[in-house]
Amino acid sequence: MSVSGVRRVVGGLSVFAVAAGFAVVAGAGVAGAAPVTAEGNVHDYKVVRTVSNGTPNEGETITVKSVLTRTGTLEYLQQVKDVHPDCLTYVTDSAKVDGSVIGRNDVEVRSDYAKISGSWAVYWNGGLINPKFRTVEFSYTVGAGCARDVDLMTELHVSGTLGSGQLKGVGPSVRVQKNISATTLAPVGGAQVGQSVSLSATVTGGADGDSVEFFDGATKIGAGALANGVATLAWTPTTRGDHSITAKFADTARAVGSASAPVNVNVSQADAQSSTTLAPVSGAQVGKSTTLKATVSASGTGGTVTFKVGGTVLASVPVAGNGEATYAWVPTAAGAQTVEAVFAGRSGVTGSSTTANVTVAEQPAGTTSSTTDLSVGAGQVGVAQTISAQISPANAGGTVTFKDGESVIGTATVDSSGKASISWKPSTQGQRVVAAEYSGAGTVTASSDQVSVQIAAPGTGGEPGTGGSGSLGSLGNIFGS
Repeated sequence: MSVSGVRRVVGGLSVFAVAAGFAVVAGAGVAGAAPVTAEGNVHDYKVVRTVSNGTPNEGETITVKSVLTRTGTLEYLQQVKDVHPDCLTYVTDSAKVDGSVIGRNDVEVRSDYAKISGSWAVYWNGGLINPKFRTVEFSYTVGAGCARDVDLMTELHVSGTLGSGQLKGVGPSVRVQKNISATTLAPVGGAQVGQSVSLSATVTGGADGDSVEFFDGATKIGAGALANGVATLAWTPTTRGDHSITAKFADTARAVGSASAPVNVNVSQADAQSSTTLAPVSGAQVGKSTTLKATVSASGTGGTVTFKVGGTVLASVPVAGNGEATYAWVPTAAGAQTVEAVFAGRSGVTGSSTTANVTVAEQPAGTTSSTTDLSVGAGQVGVAQTISAQISPANAGGTVTFKDGESVIGTATVDSSGKASISWKPSTQGQRVVAAEYSGAGTVTASSDQVSVQIAAPGTGGEPGTGGSGSLGSLGNIFGS
């Protein structure tokens, strides 16, 4: 090996390289890249090697160019091997001689080098015949595994018809910069005293396993490790009120630290826990009204209880001030049934549910069928109207439950003329299905009717509606026939 006249130029090309028409190609997406150049002699070649950016960042592409000028007699250059740190990855089809891409079959790529093979004549620099020099280049992508702020050496090996040589210790070297990180903390909602809530920070520029610390003001809450760029921490607040939460990513060997902007988290008092119970259900018969009563332990008005049988929703009933919600259920099939009551919860109170097993008897003989005829008109949100149901036979008694979809509007008693009425103030615009469910009484069985009506937006008025069929069969899918 012959090495002499070594020099390194940072931030520009040597005079020799410029004279030879050498152009530096910056790494992909790099603005203001700083080329680095090194010169040396090997195997009767004067070599000028330039890395397009001597201080690249992870993910960038750098190009290594070598200008080989012949200082001895004519030789046919046959192999050029560019040795590099194994954290650099060769870019396919980037190997070139004098700007011409080398075919893939003539390029050998390993983790720490790329080598081209061929035959290129290089004439003596003092003669009259060209070419007197050859320009060889390779491009690489800077990987995450590169050590940061450390000189990573490159070298060149050449081989030709007159022998071979290795240009070692000349370089130039590459010094990969630390990643510039950025940390973002996700918004936090629903935080309550004594309840665990997840804090989530996203870090760009970090690596899996790196630690992210979370702070409540100046107090450290805890830390989480990055996985796919995200670190999480389960935080259980101990005091109510506003908390200023930040996430901090500390300096690592490969990245510069960063901190998120503060996120204000309002921590409220924890919700009261509720429980829901069902009163015992007895005497259930097909076609006969049976009262379902659910009691929510957290008494007080608000929230709804949804009653279900076998997973099918019967109705959603508002919870009264005493914590109770009731519904007149008319079974449609005999046998074992599972009744479920689900309390949705309300502000300051958690939801809860319960189930009960009920045996429904067959409809007894000697009963009389009834019909229900619902009368309701189109309406307007926020404007009260009277809705009524006419029951036949008229003197049976009993009650009628009125519903807007699954939500119970209210229950009215059937008078001596067979009529039950209630005031309804719609709260939702659009096409609504209103139902009247007669409970039955004595030996008179239950029946129902439904009407589809249009409810206009506030202040726009409504159109008259159309009455229902007045027959039990109109709601056969709910109660059977």
